[in-house]
Amino acid sequence: MPCPICKRDADKSYKPFCSKRCADIDLAKWLGGDYAIASTDPDDVDQIVDALEIEAERAAKNIH
Repeated sequence: MPCPICKRDADKSYKPFCSKRCADIDLAKWLGGDYAIASTDPDDVDQIVDALEIEAERAAKNIH
């Protein structure tokens, strides 16, 4: 099975990756949201809009 990051052969110690480096790259992608799945649920959109509005208010308060 090839490493999903660089396509080299996987190492038993890091399976399914070939090295710690590739495992760390994959972890960073997860933590950074690169593997996020888009939602079509309208409630999710409302929650995002609400969260963005709250963040915008916080940012405006920090500027002044």
